[in-house]
Amino acid sequence: MPSSPTSFALARFKVLDLTRVRSGPTCVRVLADFGADVIRIESPPGVDPNEGALGGRETYDMLNLHRNKRAITLNLKEPEAREIFYRLVQTADVVVENFRPDVKFRLGLDYDSLAAINPRIILASISGFGEDGPYRKRPGFDQIAQGMGGMMSVTGLPGQGPVRAGIAIADSSAGNFAAMGVMVALLERETSGRGQWVQTNLLQSMIGLCDFQAARYLIDGEVPPQAGNDHPFATPMGTFQSSNGHFNIGASGTTQFRALCAVLGRLDLRDEPRYQTNPGRLKDRSYLNAELNRAFAQHTTQHWVDCLNEAGVPCGPIYNMQEVFDDPQVQHLKAAVTVHNAKRGDIRVVAQPITLTRTPASVRSSQPQLGEHNHEVLTSLGYTESQIATWQEKKVI
Repeated sequence: MPSSPTSFALARFKVLDLTRVRSGPTCVRVLADFGADVIRIESPPGVDPNEGALGGRETYDMLNLHRNKRAITLNLKEPEAREIFYRLVQTADVVVENFRPDVKFRLGLDYDSLAAINPRIILASISGFGEDGPYRKRPGFDQIAQGMGGMMSVTGLPGQGPVRAGIAIADSSAGNFAAMGVMVALLERETSGRGQWVQTNLLQSMIGLCDFQAARYLIDGEVPPQAGNDHPFATPMGTFQSSNGHFNIGASGTTQFRALCAVLGRLDLRDEPRYQTNPGRLKDRSYLNAELNRAFAQHTTQHWVDCLNEAGVPCGPIYNMQEVFDDPQVQHLKAAVTVHNAKRGDIRVVAQPITLTRTPASVRSSQPQLGEHNHEVLTSLGYTESQIATWQEKKVI
């Protein structure tokens, strides 16, 4: 039986997880953390030519992405395995996949095929470039989408060439958008009684995440340049240097700017008529930044973070990952949670960044072993011990 979830928010839903790499698992992780019964479907040992390509099951990435699931193996290229999958679809609510668009049609896992079995089924598909169009068959990877979606053109220091984000931002955003689409489809199904096909892709997710920079072009016709660590059109709002490192300031409002100057003892800058509006400060941004950095060099980052926050000036340190999870506010928020893994013992993984007061997300179990729940799931579908043994021998499961 499925493990009893701490969060019952989505416990009534069954999700079949066909996903790989990052975008799809990110979507499914949201559903699993809020209590959905997720069955992860993988190839049997020795069937997938890419088996172990990402470094094995116990890598930090896999353990962080695939918690709170049951796991079975099905070789979906075999008719018998597809029949088992179709029986699972009969009582499922959601199927999530991130194959290339043509693969699901070749395997009979497309929406029309699944809806013929269960009209209430919701299929969530995440692709690189969309389910149709001239690029539909192209392989999609995070950095390709960052480049084609505009992110890399606005990231980095002016004149130093395009820079990728330091995280898989296209994969992660596509996964979270897909989870949002699944939630909307489940809500709509309560009225119509029918499922539907939810689609998102890395390229459009990246464009959507660019948001105001994309709107800057669409509405005003302006192609945004790189702005480095400065805000594109607000100042002082960016990265500054103290005596022992860098930190961020967001003092774009005139009241905040005046408070900043008062803390620094630079009343000349505070009272300069040209600097009473953001456009006036923006014209002199290079000079202002240099003057601010001269003052900041007199003390440590911690000194300025304490003084400026006390004065109501938004600011904060720039952490490495160890410093992130050592921060008292991060610990208060419980941004990391501990779960036990059979091979690596107690490990910490990233918590869901969404808080619900009655039915919060929870991490209840670590990533299951390959095919760990084959017997449990297949016998619940009515299959016999002899059938299961035969399928194992034939590598159907």
